Amino acid sequence: MRNQIFLLMLISHFAVFAQSPNTNGKPQLFKNKEEEKVFNLVQQASFEYFRKGAEPISGMGRERIHLDGNYPSKDQTVVTSGGSGFGVMALIVGMERKYISRQEGVEQLSKILHFLETADRFKGAWPHWWNGETGKVKPFGRKDNGGDLVETSYMLQGLLCMRQYFQNGTGAEKALAARADKLWKEVDFDWYRNGQNVLYWHWSPDYAWQMNFPVRGYNECLIMYVLAAASPTHAVPAEVYHQGWANNGKIKADSVRYAGLSLQLHHQGNAVNGGPLFWSQYSYLGLDPRGLKDAYADYWKENTNQSLINYQWCVDNPGKFKGYGPNNWGLTASYSVKGYAGHAPSLKNDLGVISPTAALSAFPFTPKQSMAAMMHWYGTKKDKLFGEYGFYDAFSETDNWYLPHYLAIDQGPIVVMMENYRSGLLWNLFMSCPEIKTGLKKLGFQSPKIP
Repeated sequence: MRNQIFLLMLISHFAVFAQSPNTNGKPQLFKNKEEEKVFNLVQQASFEYFRKGAEPISGMGRERIHLDGNYPSKDQTVVTSGGSGFGVMALIVGMERKYISRQEGVEQLSKILHFLETADRFKGAWPHWWNGETGKVKPFGRKDNGGDLVETSYMLQGLLCMRQYFQNGTGAEKALAARADKLWKEVDFDWYRNGQNVLYWHWSPDYAWQMNFPVRGYNECLIMYVLAAASPTHAVPAEVYHQGWANNGKIKADSVRYAGLSLQLHHQGNAVNGGPLFWSQYSYLGLDPRGLKDAYADYWKENTNQSLINYQWCVDNPGKFKGYGPNNWGLTASYSVKGYAGHAPSLKNDLGVISPTAALSAFPFTPKQSMAAMMHWYGTKKDKLFGEYGFYDAFSETDNWYLPHYLAIDQGPIVVMMENYRSGLLWNLFMSCPEIKTGLKKLGFQSPKIP
């Protein structure tokens, strides 16, 4: 009997282990060689957006790439700070996976650093867009021609991973790490408080604070507050997080539930069943959500449940859109049939448009469901949906709409989160930063990676 009990315990242990993709052992990530083959192919193709598709002078990620000729020539030079931050992380994956040589990675990252050092900055923060040839700001909107602290934070997340990746490397690699560190230390987070206990998204030397966007959660911006608390040069006090981001505790949700799944946090804009899925992804490309908790949420649970709600909504398909189901799901901000939209699981915000980045970047949280979608798309829709830089940004079977359009801010998370699923590479790099550990502790976070 004792041996039987032991055997049952052992079987149970390995059953759990096989479903936990980022433990310290060797988990079962793929059921067969075909899954592994397609996974590698999708990750590498998405990576090429930031290598082959990069703007050549700056080395940065272009805001968008259209492969159907429907692409104004003036937009070819537009590069993005946040999407390029994801691209920096993708280049690290590329070196690690040998999609490019380490020397090729060093050369492109050196070009990117030179651009960031010489391009327009505003109190250390970068704008949303620049001209990649000149480094001059390209306004994202009429008054949005200055610093964008959220997009800057996505770049910093990448630069800190780069610093950690190269800090014990060759002389040239250590020099890159030092340059990345200098840029990180020059961002004046405290300035972006506008004298208050909250962080503001924008500041412009021409329009000052007229954009008037104090950032309160819950949305994609948690990483900005973590970095602001962690800054070794321009840190903000903990009350900026608790009073600003957490809105004096109002960030906690009033029992948001769907299909037996609950969310702990109030998603901005009164999102009915959680916001677009990128809210559970952008801040967590480097910030490791495994075991991450604070006074407001368990972030692994929040991200997993948001992903599962998104999946189940598409399975239930209350909008009766063509093609939705267990192997065809994923709602997030992306191109849409008409323009651009923040697709999300509600009757108002579900427009019948599936965005592959949503499910693919959710791999750590929904491995089975993400794998089913990836295999279905590649196996049955490759000719309509897969191109030079991986799966297209979005599609709609209802409208028979498939355009070979890509966005940097959607392709980057695919590469990074697929890697975090199988190795935890970027999570391990970012969480190894001593100042990040200090910042998280300062804000009251708990994590297995905080001593």
